[in-house]
Amino acid sequence: MLSLYPAIEPFSDYHLTVTNDALTDAQTGEESTEEHHIYVEQCGNPLGIPVVFLHGGPGSGCRPSHRCYFDPQLYHIILFDQRGCGRSRPYGTLQQNTTTHIIQDMEAIRQHIGIKKWLVFGGSWGATLALYYANHFTEKVSGLILRGVFLARQQDIDWVYSENGAAKIFPYAWNNLVKDLPLSQQAQPLSVIYQQLTSDDTKISNAIFNKLQHWEASLIYWQESLSFEESSIENPIKESDKAPAIIQLYYSMNQCFIAKEPLLENIENIRHIPTKIIHGHYDMVCPLEQAWQLKKYWPEAELSIIEMAGHVASEPKIIDALVKATNDFAKCK
Repeated sequence: MLSLYPAIEPFSDYHLTVTNDALTDAQTGEESTEEHHIYVEQCGNPLGIPVVFLHGGPGSGCRPSHRCYFDPQLYHIILFDQRGCGRSRPYGTLQQNTTTHIIQDMEAIRQHIGIKKWLVFGGSWGATLALYYANHFTEKVSGLILRGVFLARQQDIDWVYSENGAAKIFPYAWNNLVKDLPLSQQAQPLSVIYQQLTSDDTKISNAIFNKLQHWEASLIYWQESLSFEESSIENPIKESDKAPAIIQLYYSMNQCFIAKEPLLENIENIRHIPTKIIHGHYDMVCPLEQAWQLKKYWPEAELSIIEMAGHVASEPKIIDALVKATNDFAKCK
């Protein structure tokens, strides 16, 4: 079984300043010129196969282990923290933070580095972003590696945030999440959870943050039995700790800003792009049905269903499949 490549350090890291004057801000409905400073790092071989890593979330960020899915002798590895995430600034912002803004940032990064085409590697929300980017900048994509596909349909969001999805499989964890919410909103609690998470009342905000963390952990670590006490944060909660969750809920409430461009309806434009799809059979965050539907629309894509695996990219069987995919892609170059 393949494992991650050894840890490496970037040969370049910096903040790229971007503005999108012509894009309307999702919150205000007005055009804004606010600057974003996107953290970018480059690793591996600067003359190698260009690949961009798209982290999950939305709201997460890149980690050192994300550099290690690629042979550093063969790949020019580009990672960046998306708007409001990780080391990008302003941290936690929702201003001018939409899917369209992020793919424009990707183009700014590609042009700044001077890459003609790159392999796009994304998992979960990163897979959503990869598909959306590929549809808008098809000629800039040499290939796609997609892990734990998330199609961002309303039904996919409801799977995580309504009583008719994963709540049917994890009723105890779901009950812990919604039991103190208004009864009328317990079936579809996304909006009220967001309201409480962004409340000025720290007690209310911290309480729902802990419950949300427990709910998500229950889906991610599906092979383990978690109690609320085990997964609650013991250390004091900082406001910055909540930023990733706020961004994720914000995107979820807005159907990731792609409701008018459903991913499956735009596959025809990108079917020529070499693509590998890797999905855990027992993914409780993004059920296998999503990857299965993508394959139906895209018969040329290669789908690998990983048995006894879930959503997490760090699961040994998922690592094996992802590293094999990057190695195979390199062999074709």
